[in-house]
Amino acid sequence: MQVDIPYGKEKIKVNIPEPCEILVPNKVKGGDENEIIEEALKNPIGMEPFKKFAEKSKQLLVIVNDATRPTPTLKVLEFLYPFLSSHPNVKFLIATGVHRAPTKEEYQFIFGRFYDIFKDQIYVHDARKEEEMMYLGRSKNGTEMYINRMVPEIGNVLVIGSVEPHYFAGYTGGRKSFLPGVASYKTIEMNHKLALSDKARSLALEGNPVHQDMVDAMNVLKDVNVFSIQTVLTGDHGIYAVTAGDLLKSFDAAIKYANEIFCVPLKKKGNIVITVAPYPMDIDLYQSQKALDNSKLALEINGIVILVSKCRMGIGEETFLDLLSKANTPQKVLEIIDKGYKLGYHKAAKMVQIGAWAQMWMVTDLDDEIVKKTMMKPYESIQSALDDAVKTIKARNEQPRIVVMPFGSLTIPLIKGGK
Repeated sequence: MQVDIPYGKEKIKVNIPEPCEILVPNKVKGGDENEIIEEALKNPIGMEPFKKFAEKSKQLLVIVNDATRPTPTLKVLEFLYPFLSSHPNVKFLIATGVHRAPTKEEYQFIFGRFYDIFKDQIYVHDARKEEEMMYLGRSKNGTEMYINRMVPEIGNVLVIGSVEPHYFAGYTGGRKSFLPGVASYKTIEMNHKLALSDKARSLALEGNPVHQDMVDAMNVLKDVNVFSIQTVLTGDHGIYAVTAGDLLKSFDAAIKYANEIFCVPLKKKGNIVITVAPYPMDIDLYQSQKALDNSKLALEINGIVILVSKCRMGIGEETFLDLLSKANTPQKVLEIIDKGYKLGYHKAAKMVQIGAWAQMWMVTDLDDEIVKKTMMKPYESIQSALDDAVKTIKARNEQPRIVVMPFGSLTIPLIKGGK
C-alpha cells in the first residue's frame, strides 16, 4: 500500500507492505470555531467572563506559546482583537521556556496580521536572563520559582495554550505556560530533573512528579489574576474544543477532549514503527524526540523504530547531544546522569531507554555524524529506511508488521486487545 508521510511541509509517498496499521489522531466532529471560542469565553469555569476580566484589568499581559506548539493563537486573537485593541495597556509575552526567540516566519505563525499591529508590545521570554526574573518562593519539592518579572508586576494575565499529551508532563497546556514557559533556566532545570522518574509519562498526572511540582509551584502566583484559554486541536489543527476560566480547572476540563483525539487504539504492536514529528514540531531534534518517545508504545521488544523529522533548525538545546556524545552505550549515559543532572539530560535518558531494547533509525536533514551521536542510524529517505528494516526483520525469520504514526508527536497508541 502507498502512504503519504509528512516531512516538513511536504508529504512523501512511501510503499509499505502489509500487514500495516496506520495510527492518526481520531476523527472528531467539530463545530464553528468562532462559536466554540465565544461559548468558552462567555461561560468560563470558576471565573467571570473574559470581557469583565479584561475591563477590570488596568494592565494586561497575554502569554502565548512559541512556534514549537501548534496552538491556534492567531485564531484566538482574531476573536479577542476587539478587546485587546481597545485595552489601554496590553503586552504580549512569548513563552519560550528554554527555546530560542522566534524567527520572522515564526512570528507570523503565532500572530499573523496582528504582528504588525502589536509588534512594539511583544516581548520574548529569555530564561537565561536572570535580571529579568523575580523569585517568588519554592515548591514542596524544593523547586525555586524564578519567573519573568512581567508576570507579577503586571498582575493580570491572559494565557492562551493548547492541551495535548506530553511525554513526561502528562499533558501540555495549563500550568506549562508558566513552568517552563516563562520561568528561569534554573527553575526549569530543577523541575525537569523529575522527568527521569518512570512515573513522568504521557497521560499521567496523578503521581507524576513533574506535573505535581508544576502545580505546586503555581501556588506562588496566588496573587496574580490569571484567565486561561485552553484549546484542543484536531489532527489537522482545527479547533475541536476550547475551555476557559480558572487555569487549573480549564486545563482539567480540556484533558477529556484531548484524550478523545490523541489516544488512538492499536490492534497489535509492530516490529517496525515509523513515527513522524510533523510540522511545526519538527523544528529541531530536541522537540522531535517526543515522537520517538510515543512510538515505544507501539513497538515490540527488539523492533526497529524509524524517526522521521526534518529538524529544520538543527539540534535545539544541545546539552542532551553533548551527553550522548560522551557515551557509546545506554548504560553509560545513565551512569553520567547519576553523577549530576543538567537540563536536557532527561531527553537523553528517555532516548537511551528505548535504545536499550530496540533499534533506532532516523530520516532527517541533520548531518549523519550528528545522528550517529544520538545512537540512531541515519537514512536519506523514508523508503530506503523502511526497505532495510523489512529486510532486517525477515532475516530473523519474522514476518514484518508495520505501524505508521504520521503525527507521532501527538499520537498515543493504546492497545485494544492482543499484545
